Amino acid sequence: MKERYAEYETKMKKTVEIVSSDFAAVRAGRANPAVLDKITVDYYGTQTPLHQIGNISSPDPRSLVIQPWDVSILKQVEKAILASDLGINPQNDGKVIRLSFPQLTEERRKELTKQVRKYGENGKVAIRNIRRDAVDKFKAMKKKSEITEDDLKDCEKDMQELTDKFCKEIDSLTAKKEQELMAV
Repeated sequence: MKERYAEYETKMKKTVEIVSSDFAAVRAGRANPAVLDKITVDYYGTQTPLHQIGNISSPDPRSLVIQPWDVSILKQVEKAILASDLGINPQNDGKVIRLSFPQLTEERRKELTKQVRKYGENGKVAIRNIRRDAVDKFKAMKKKSEITEDDLKDCEKDMQELTDKFCKEIDSLTAKKEQELMAV
């Protein structure tokens, strides 16, 4: 029976990982290279993730330095950062790009908290959709007489337990990220 759930459990774990990476991209007062993960740069006609075209370092808690391996793309990197929703103006000195992260205002913290909640809710919706797909599959198996009525009830109950477990995990990740955002 357990092998029936493995596929859905894997999908749910993947959803939690995606939500977690979305949270990492939300900047909380400190400079974190993960905020640049979703930024892509036009690198010789190909959209390339920023972290694949150079080194990203954090010399202090409030700044990031991007040092492309090919200095000729500094302008494209600068454009990509400006086009993103980071809200930070890059400083280009001809060799590297510096990003200075200002202290978050109370208003911006609340905005980011709403964004985090939205990511968390989207993750929980995705998990519930996975549960629905699983239950639909089990009902189809019941219809074909591959499983009994009792098996169907057990499957539904087990899928609900899995769903609750992963939704709680997302709730705890959300609460942790909100706490991190609201800490001054």
